[in-house]
Amino acid sequence: MSFETLPIDPRCLHALKKLGITQPTPVQARAIPLALEGRDVTAIAQTGTGKTLAFGLPALTRLAATKGGASRMLVLTPTRELAQQVHGVLENFGRALGLNAVCIYGGAGIERQAQLLRRGCAIIVATPGRLLDHLERGTVRLDKIEVLVLDEADRMLDMGFMPDIKRIMAKIPKERQTLMFSATLPGEIGDLAATLQRNPAKIVIGAVATPAAAVRQGVYTVEQNGKLMLLSQILRQPQVGPALVFLRTKHRTDRIAKALHQEGFKVQAIHGGRSQRQRDQAIDGFRQGRYTVLVATDVAARGLDVQGITHVVNFDIPKTSDDYIHRIGRTARASASGDAITFVSPEEHRELSSIEKALGKRLPREEWEGAVAVQTRGESNAPKRPFRKDQKPGSRQRRSFSRSRKAAAARN
Repeated sequence: MSFETLPIDPRCLHALKKLGITQPTPVQARAIPLALEGRDVTAIAQTGTGKTLAFGLPALTRLAATKGGASRMLVLTPTRELAQQVHGVLENFGRALGLNAVCIYGGAGIERQAQLLRRGCAIIVATPGRLLDHLERGTVRLDKIEVLVLDEADRMLDMGFMPDIKRIMAKIPKERQTLMFSATLPGEIGDLAATLQRNPAKIVIGAVATPAAAVRQGVYTVEQNGKLMLLSQILRQPQVGPALVFLRTKHRTDRIAKALHQEGFKVQAIHGGRSQRQRDQAIDGFRQGRYTVLVATDVAARGLDVQGITHVVNFDIPKTSDDYIHRIGRTARASASGDAITFVSPEEHRELSSIEKALGKRLPREEWEGAVAVQTRGESNAPKRPFRKDQKPGSRQRRSFSRSRKAAAARN
């Protein structure tokens, strides 16, 4: 199948060709025809599989087919980063169709957003909290919404946005098309679909709660106080390009970013305690190559769409399998491949067991000099063979981190 076989607006086809996109991804191939029929759709697919175009192309085609005023399409996202990403895609394609878009999120000037809303935009991409602010101020109306999209619906539920969503729904016409997209399928998603949608078509791409196949996963067992040294060694590997490092807290994120900076890495930190301007500058700098390492809390696990991230490192193992999947989904995007590395100390064995149980498999253990025993699900993960003192992380692995003795000697 190609996009040419789908009845989307020819101007969208032209924009796709300019971007060199000819073949729809599986979620696009299945969701677009259903959405073009006017059906409500619930789609479950891993991150990085093209969900934005899966709802954007049919929605824009529908809006372009009829004349209408402002505020005809609403996309709700859980984070400002995802809102910015979705807005960028819809704005690019909408411009070709004469449809303008506005992005509404917290941490940015509300007056500037109000001015854009007053001018009239066909498409609104928003986080729930900031959209409610505008509803209370009277700077936006939603009574003409024809298409409602909930992007990363599972994350919105995780972040406690359900009360906000219900308040927003009260302002939107019941006669509308509702498209719901998610990377995982918790039970609450079904409840939400039953509340907001009418006889939705359900699409599940790949196994539920599994990462994209192109992500190579591995575990380094390591003492907590040895993680920074291990991270530095991995980031210095020649095949490691732009890397995203995840931690659990703002304090640890700042501390690790500072330590990496002192070791000479071009690094920046991003977390909820930084201003929107600081977060934008960090992401833009990372995207443009001014920074090669971005150290982040889970605020960046969703919505951060940077092409070419070769490695994701879970410095702190995530607490849930859903968070694990979304973190490592930042690599291997747009048909590329990538590596996802997770550091696990002995006291983190329960989190590792939980993730492996959800994935239905044991994650490969990387062999390296400082490996320690981590007990998971009744088995010991102690190294099977002794290590030379000069052995580098993963040097026995056939993939991503292998390097020759000669190259190692040249660098040491």
